[in-house]
Amino acid sequence: MSFLIANGPPIVRTTPPEDPAPLGTLSAGGFWPAIDLAKLRADVAIDGVVTAARLTHAATDALAHVLDELDQWAIAQQAAGHATLASVPAAAINGVSVQVSRFERAVYAYAKANITERYADADATGRAERGDAGRRLLADEYRRDGLHALRDIQRVSRMTSELI
Repeated sequence: MSFLIANGPPIVRTTPPEDPAPLGTLSAGGFWPAIDLAKLRADVAIDGVVTAARLTHAATDALAHVLDELDQWAIAQQAAGHATLASVPAAAINGVSVQVSRFERAVYAYAKANITERYADADATGRAERGDAGRRLLADEYRRDGLHALRDIQRVSRMTSELI
C-alpha cells in the first residue's frame, strides 16, 4: 500500500486575471483633468491582481494628496485667468500640455506607491511579505517621482537642503 502526503505550500495563482474589472475616471473639478483609471493601470503596470476597488481607493487618495499640494498654485493660476490646467502656458507634446502630463504623473506615482506599499502586487505569487524592505524602497521611489512632478508643475527646484 502506498500513501501520498502533500506537505507543500498551497497553490497560489501566479498570473493575474486577463480582463480586470472595467474602470472609470476620477474627477476633481473643472480646473483639473480627469484621471482615467484604466490608463493609470496600464501606465504604471498595475496588474489585475489589484482589484478595481483597491485601485480606485489608491488613486482617490493619491489625487487628494496632489490636489492638497497644488491648492495654492491652482488658486493663483485661476486668478491669472486660466480656467483649466491645460490652459496654463506650457509646452505641448503630442498635443497634450506638459502640465497635464505632469499632473497625471504625480497622481499615478502616488497611487503606485500606495499600492506597492500595501499590496503584494509586486510579487503576484503571494510570497512577498508586508514589511518587505525592497517594496518600501520602491514605494519611496514612486513618492519621489510624484514629488518631482509636483515641483515641475509649480516650476520650483527639486533640490532640498538643510543647514546642519
